[in-house]
Amino acid sequence: QVQLVESGGGLVQAGGSLRLSCAASGMIFSINNMGWYRQAPGKQRELVATISSGGNTNYADSVKGRFTISRDNAKNTVYLQMNSLKPEDTQVYYCNADVIKSWGSSTYWGQGTQVTVSS
Repeated sequence: QVQLVESGGGLVQAGGSLRLSCAASGMIFSINNMGWYRQAPGKQRELVATISSGGNTNYADSVKGRFTISRDNAKNTVYLQMNSLKPEDTQVYYCNADVIKSWGSSTYWGQGTQVTVSS
């Protein structure tokens, strides 16, 4: 089927930067929306940013002006450039993709990557 593989998480000082990547592979005809979500322990998973196949973007207010989402359609890959990181950004980040197959569409999630911002 389809697999989303994430990379780029890690430990960074407050004010620093990280870039997350998520590559989709498998039986894919095309991909509509792709996005990044994050979740803290005991909390609901929340939207960080989304991007359509045409490049339209949407951001959570908490990351607007600091994070940038982009995608490479030829590589079926979505990126999240995170600048000016804050301790409250310390969460597990999950990528998401709406994958179109010959018979329909399905939503897939990555396994998650930990982002830790030290103060």
